[in-house]
This record gives sequence, C-alpha cells and structure tokens, in this order.
Amino acid sequence: MTLDPRLHAYRPDLADAGLAGRVSAARYVEGRPHMVTAPLIDVKGAPRSDAGQTTQALMGECVSVFAIEEGWAWCQLGRDGYVGYLPAAAIAEGSIRASHEVAVPSTFLYPAANLKSAPYATVYMNTPLAVVEFGEKWSQIADGRYVFTRHLRPRESAAGEPAAVAQLFENVPYLWGGRTQLGLDCSGLVQTAFQACGRPCPRDTDMMERGLGEALPFGDPAVLERGDLVFWAGHVGIMVDRHRLIHTNGHHMLTVIEPVSDALARIAALFGPATSYRRP
Repeated sequence: MTLDPRLHAYRPDLADAGLAGRVSAARYVEGRPHMVTAPLIDVKGAPRSDAGQTTQALMGECVSVFAIEEGWAWCQLGRDGYVGYLPAAAIAEGSIRASHEVAVPSTFLYPAANLKSAPYATVYMNTPLAVVEFGEKWSQIADGRYVFTRHLRPRESAAGEPAAVAQLFENVPYLWGGRTQLGLDCSGLVQTAFQACGRPCPRDTDMMERGLGEALPFGDPAVLERGDLVFWAGHVGIMVDRHRLIHTNGHHMLTVIEPVSDALARIAALFGPATSYRRP
C-alpha cells in the first residue's frame, strides 16, 4: 500500500522511524518534539521561501521534527498529522501545557492587563495557550503576556457548531493553504470551524470526504440541513440552512454564503458535479 506523503513523513533519504518496514529510505529517525513560536507560519511543500504553502501552523502547536537543513525544519504537525517544511527560526524544542484556545477569529497578546498597552502579537482562532492565571476580564499566559478572557475557551470544550463558527469568517479572502481570518481555503474553513468546536478534522477535502460523518442520499440537495457538508472534487462547503452554503472559493476569492443551487450549477459547469453530501 502506498502511504500518503501528506500524512506520513518519508523521503528517499529519510523517514520517520515509525515507518520502518513500511517505506524504503536511506535512514530512519525519531521525530523530536518542538512547538511553533511564531503567531502564524506557512507550511511549505518544499524547503524554499518561494515554494507554495500547503497549510499553516499556529503558535503553540506541536510539531515532530525529523531534520533541520539549511534553515528549514522537515516536520509533521501534531494536530492533524500534516507533513511539510517550516522555517527553523519559527519553532523551538519542547511543548506547552495548553489549557485554553483562542475562541474568536483573532485576538491580541498584551504585555499588561490593559487594553491601552501596545499589543505584542496577534493570535488566531484555535491557537493553544497555557493560562496560568484566569481572571474575570484578563488572563495571564505562561510567558507573562495577557489575553482578554472572553476570547478564550477551555481546550477540551466541545461546545458550538461548525456552521456557526464558519459564518464568523464570511468575506475572509481566499488563500491557498490558509486557515485564519487573514486568508482561508475551502478545507481550511471547514477544519478551523470543526476544531473550534472540539472536533478532530483532517486538513484536505479528500480526507474529509472519506472520514467525516456519514454519507447522505446523494443527488437531491433537498436532503441537506444546517451543518451538512457538500463535496466536489477538491472542494467543500458547509450548509448554513437548508438552502444556503458557506464556502471559501476561487470564483469569489472570498468566503461567501450563497444558495447551494447556485454553487452546484456553477461548479458543475466549470469543474464537474458534486461528489457527495455528508452529515458530521
């Protein structure tokens, strides 16, 4: 069986030690635990600054590093298992004991519990934070910075529904590989929304179509309800009610809500018909 290189770390010269016997490589190594230190960093498909991004990593997220070469770390993201290259300067050894995550599209980290202080950094939805002092208005994280308490949720919280979270990103621009309010792609929107509700979610549309929820009778969109997923080859959207879909798409270059009938007709004419409906 051929393993998916998006989810399994292997190259001809090097592979994850856990894949020994399953893939052929010149040598095998154990991944070393690191964490992302930059607020947001692009994950590249090749170790070059001009390479296309495949996804993004958020501050505090765990990564397993298999090699650091010429300023690039070849690694696997802990949350969804995605493999790619990060600038080595954007990670550090170790991990954090995250207690909370950012629950809004973005918020700020401040040097003091004062909204007039100059923010140190912007952090984005689902960023893990280690809160050491939880306050009614402000909470302090392990590195001494402060965040507005109402912008947090407990990390293990499973509250909310993905459709409601997705609607917070209406009009966010399309960005291939994006997963924040600065830019999203279609699967980035779905993954971000599911993760914000405490639900595991793979990164790419084909992975979602194979693994999220149950298949619905296919063909008649009348079966669709709020929260259902509509898939095309390489595309996905979330129903916000029985008739409208939210999706980030290259036609509008935005995250939009539109009648699902319009999306089905337009995409079918350009790229082919929908491939499935699923209910998470």
